[in-house]
Amino acid sequence: MNDTESRMEAPAQSGISRRRFFGYAGALAGAGLLMSTAGCKKDDDDDGINLGSNDVGVLNYAYALEQLEAAFYIRVTQSFYSGITANEQAYFSDIRDHEIAHREFFKTALAGNAIQGLTPDFSSVNFNDRTSVLETAKAFEDLGVSAYNGAGKLLTNPDYLLIAGKIVSVEARHAAAVRDLISNGTFAGIDVVNAQGLDVSRTPAEVLAIAGTFIKEKLNAGNLPKS
Repeated sequence: MNDTESRMEAPAQSGISRRRFFGYAGALAGAGLLMSTAGCKKDDDDDGINLGSNDVGVLNYAYALEQLEAAFYIRVTQSFYSGITANEQAYFSDIRDHEIAHREFFKTALAGNAIQGLTPDFSSVNFNDRTSVLETAKAFEDLGVSAYNGAGKLLTNPDYLLIAGKIVSVEARHAAAVRDLISNGTFAGIDVVNAQGLDVSRTPAEVLAIAGTFIKEKLNAGNLPKS
């Protein structure tokens, strides 16, 4: 099996069908999102893994977050916490498949510009405890929504912005579902939706300060666009 075939097999082995993944990959190609292999420094140095600059850097930023979320839900579904309901199992399995699809989406779009696979650090999570899993899921989903909200304005290619908008809407569905599993009716709490009906937005620096505690590698977002 060559490298390209190995990359295509990854989503199927992680819980998402090859057919479904190829549908996403085809959407990328149809939107003109497959990219050249220039412009992103992927090597580790004293400053960490450089995400890159311009749209490539923003896509790598999203790719890093999707790697983290996919890894979390894969771990959750490998061994469910005690007392989990069938409904909760179905929720987590669906979310896992979505996050894997998002991860592979960005990996394919970035091609040779993609950063390396990251190593998650879930040492603070008790995967046998419902509260620990749900609170971590809530934190990740709320963080993901705020990350996309903050990064949208940094993209210059309208095709990328369209894709990001479609992904963040799915992330928001995840966030609402997880919040309601914790406490029914809290899907749009005042901590994430303001009085104007607008969701929280965070800068890459703010997001990575939180996400970085769950990733063993250091990420360098210094070259990302600022506005």
